[in-house]
Amino acid sequence: MKITVLDGYGMNPGDMSWNPLEQLGQFTVYDRTAPSEILSRAAGSEALLTNKTVLTAEILRSLPDLKYIGVLATGYNVVDIPAARELGIVVTNIPAYSTDSVAQMVFAHLLAITVRAEHYTAENRRGRWSECPDFCYWDSPLHELAGKTFGIVGLGNIGQAVSRIALAFGMKVKAYTSKSPDSLPAGVSKAGLDELFATSDIVSLHCPLTDSTRHMVDARRLAGMKPTAILINTGRGPLIDEQALAEALDSGRIHAAGLDVLSTEPPAADNPLLKARNCFITPHLGWATREARERLMQIATDNLRGFIAGDIRNNVAR
Repeated sequence: MKITVLDGYGMNPGDMSWNPLEQLGQFTVYDRTAPSEILSRAAGSEALLTNKTVLTAEILRSLPDLKYIGVLATGYNVVDIPAARELGIVVTNIPAYSTDSVAQMVFAHLLAITVRAEHYTAENRRGRWSECPDFCYWDSPLHELAGKTFGIVGLGNIGQAVSRIALAFGMKVKAYTSKSPDSLPAGVSKAGLDELFATSDIVSLHCPLTDSTRHMVDARRLAGMKPTAILINTGRGPLIDEQALAEALDSGRIHAAGLDVLSTEPPAADNPLLKARNCFITPHLGWATREARERLMQIATDNLRGFIAGDIRNNVAR
């Protein structure tokens, strides 16, 4: 079997071995593939692996040997699923490999905002503490999490992992979810979306991106939040109207935001959030711990090995 990885660098920039996949066939990996290079690189491949390289219906119809697409991520919107289904191409994804890592990133952002450890470390390297007339100093608001209300939008695997951590911090947890109240984890109460935004001290987004959730965090919803509120997004960038959030932050309408995702990645240089007040942004790192990527590699290998053996798993194109 001819196996081609179109954009392997994002998953494996060189710190892991491709050997598990190399053992399954004639294997080629490209760090990145431009749209104009897809057809020439994918020609003759029976299996393609892609993370963010988009495979349109036109591309799929131009690859007659293609039988399998392995998406190296949980989301699979980079593949035209109806076209793959029509052509009989199996498409698999990697579910639930980064749950703990993304939940960890939520609290990395929250602690960065409420404690500012990195800020004080940088100040002390410049000698500020050594020159201080007192035994300590601070120049930013410091807050403890215990007793605060943590609102979670979407209570899937990651949302539930986040709820457990929030409860361990002594926080009150509310969730906007389709689950019935009696099926929620212990300590989690159900809330309507507007109620959750209006009453939470922290709101963390963990819902899928759909037509109904796109820009769910808009100017109206931001205006209904507490002025002390913190918004965290490790889900999907387009859940937020970025111009509205930048204006809310700059005007002090809400206190801060911690974002691991933006609507376009990498962002345009003029994205208003890059310079917004109290906006903490990381470059989509929540999934990228070594441990999560090792799980990703293992599941990707298992998916392809299962396809070869006729035991198809994680098929999203049924």
